Amino acid sequence: MNAYVQRVFDGLKARNPQEKEFLQAATEVLEALSPVFDKHPEYEKIGLLERFVEPDRIIMFRVPWVDDQGQVQVNRGFRVQFNNAIGPYKGGLRLHPSVNLSVIKFLGFEQVLKNSLTGLPIGGGKGGSDFDPKGKSDNEVMRFCQSFMTELFKYVGKDEDVPAGDIGVGAREIGYLYGQYKRITGLYEGVLTGKGLTWGGSLARKEATGFGLCYMTNAMLRKHGLSFEGKRVVVSGSGNVAIYAAQKATELGGLVVAMSDSNGYVVDEKGIDLAVVKQIKEVERGRIKEYAARVPGASYTEGFRGIWTVKCDIALPCATQNELDLDGAKALVASKCFAVCEGANMPTTLEATQYLQQNGVYFVPGKAANAGGVAVSALEMSQNSLRLSWTFEEVDTRLHGIMENIFKAIDSAAKEYGQEDNYVTGANIAGFLKVANAMVAHGCV
Repeated sequence: MNAYVQRVFDGLKARNPQEKEFLQAATEVLEALSPVFDKHPEYEKIGLLERFVEPDRIIMFRVPWVDDQGQVQVNRGFRVQFNNAIGPYKGGLRLHPSVNLSVIKFLGFEQVLKNSLTGLPIGGGKGGSDFDPKGKSDNEVMRFCQSFMTELFKYVGKDEDVPAGDIGVGAREIGYLYGQYKRITGLYEGVLTGKGLTWGGSLARKEATGFGLCYMTNAMLRKHGLSFEGKRVVVSGSGNVAIYAAQKATELGGLVVAMSDSNGYVVDEKGIDLAVVKQIKEVERGRIKEYAARVPGASYTEGFRGIWTVKCDIALPCATQNELDLDGAKALVASKCFAVCEGANMPTTLEATQYLQQNGVYFVPGKAANAGGVAVSALEMSQNSLRLSWTFEEVDTRLHGIMENIFKAIDSAAKEYGQEDNYVTGANIAGFLKVANAMVAHGCV
């Protein structure tokens, strides 16, 4: 690692020893960026990296709400506005018991680079709460969201910070959050993305991350003379990203044989029936094990990590961070899997990523591969500003073009810095340089 980069990283570890997720993300990014600082020593003179790894601001607040039994509950809310060098802060809100400051900082840090790669004028941020919407009534979720936005509204706006959905935040939650923002401010503006189609949302937003993941994967495969056609595909997860990644992979000729949730995974050698998955997950909000009970020949296995033992050519981890560990990577290599592209945020551990790359598996990190969601969120912002709506086909065409351009950018950056086909390095460098050049132009602020 470059001496300057190592010094900054050592300082980061000393100041944040308890933030393991943030430090994991920083390790990957800073190792990849070392050659940039060898080539651009002028960045050290202006303390650019010290500024890049520290968020502009961190907002933490309590979120009191009343449950259906009349009891007051209190959760913790977060918004990390990491970097706005190239545009207003942009990044989702996550509602999950695992949410803490380290998780939100890692997500915001990754978001800066991801948003840069889209080529659109958006900075990076992230937010959320340790509130768990699972098992809560609609009224409980509404009361929580209204309380959360009562504090958050002070820090967001269409030209300042534009949150979106993430794990635990879907159309229902975005609706409640937007309603409260509108009620408090009296403004009808594009302050949130992922809105309903009748009140400012964009067509193709629901499909965007999963579709974009497959457009990226296909671009990478095409470069190496490969395709989805006739290939066995494993997709972890069964939420929005996973469902629409499986749909697009199937449309591109792949055979999706396994999907999962936090309890376990199902295998269907005939190909996963997405109509059944959508009914279970989108309509009934049930568990993936119900698929095996409804589809003859399908099997269910407890333990979500076992999905990587299913033989496949292409693996698309779309569930959550660190779901693909070293044992999973070894299982994929043993089954002769040749491509892994991340649909979730940092779903692969550092050790697993290195093992996959060392064994010749083409690997595209989430900051590039799952950028389709935020890309269409930015397109939603554009439509809101223009006071119009584009068709599904128009948005999908723009999304496809954005993902193709991201692949070209990361492929080119990897070549320029002597690491051809290392898409982790390429993604980090390509995303960083745009932000870095903007920070230089703005001066020491």
